[in-house]
Amino acid sequence: MGTSWVAERSVGAILPGDHGWLAYSGPEERGRVIGPFVHEGLLTGEKVVYVTDTPAGRLPGLGHRIDVHDHLRAGRLRVISREDACLDRSGAFEPARMLDTVEREIGEAFGQGFRAVRLTTDYTWLLDEPGRMLGCEHRLGGAVAPSTMAMAICQIDRRACPPDQLIALRDLHEVLVEVDPEFDDGVLRMVRTFAPAGLRLEGELDATRHGAVAARLAQVMARHGGVHLDLSRLGFIDLGGLDLLARLAARLPAGGTLVLDHLRPSVLSVIETVGWHRLPGLVRGAGRGLPETEGIAR
Repeated sequence: MGTSWVAERSVGAILPGDHGWLAYSGPEERGRVIGPFVHEGLLTGEKVVYVTDTPAGRLPGLGHRIDVHDHLRAGRLRVISREDACLDRSGAFEPARMLDTVEREIGEAFGQGFRAVRLTTDYTWLLDEPGRMLGCEHRLGGAVAPSTMAMAICQIDRRACPPDQLIALRDLHEVLVEVDPEFDDGVLRMVRTFAPAGLRLEGELDATRHGAVAARLAQVMARHGGVHLDLSRLGFIDLGGLDLLARLAARLPAGGTLVLDHLRPSVLSVIETVGWHRLPGLVRGAGRGLPETEGIAR
């Protein structure tokens, strides 16, 4: 059975024992999660194990920030091909071999004196074998979750995965992993979203935080003609905040819109009091309330 409740964590908050899940919507989102996951491990004395056929120098999100080959030589980074990690002699995926690889790497990292080991792989290539993939994920969770030193992020391209399969895979993980927040001062939190492109605002938006919102939103708007704001977790916005959003929307190229998705009743009531006609450029988007947060804990 799948988990009824899962934790949602930014990649920088991943802990030993976390069996994490990343359903990415494109290279940018993948790089901004997996890059920091690998990079942070290498910088903090942890071992990183990546099962992939991608060359070490082209791992997602690393760019030129680190000397990958230096870490390979020192044993801090292990890039293991699928053939060596999880394929049988006929080239078919073998879940038991993948589990053996994970358990071996965890044991060796402990013996080598690493304080923790980070594991990751992308399962998108296995979508034609859902039964084996689900079985592997279930057993992998059993190996990682009780650990005091191992953490894992399992990746899949959500664009290639059927919805029912995506849900089944998600439910085998205790942690949903996302990018680190763009801003978080304990009152307002801003997180990049990628499908659709935009930001998720959480908490309260008042006058002291208008500048922070303007700066982060302008960065996203510079790259995308239509931008979405997920307001499902925004409990309060002042009138100045609405005026700010309207002014930013007015700067978009012709045809561009600033779409407000998943408005909570408390926020919607403020907008309706002001009147949508006084906020040109702002468009009410899909959903209402807290569509993505049921069953998710922070």
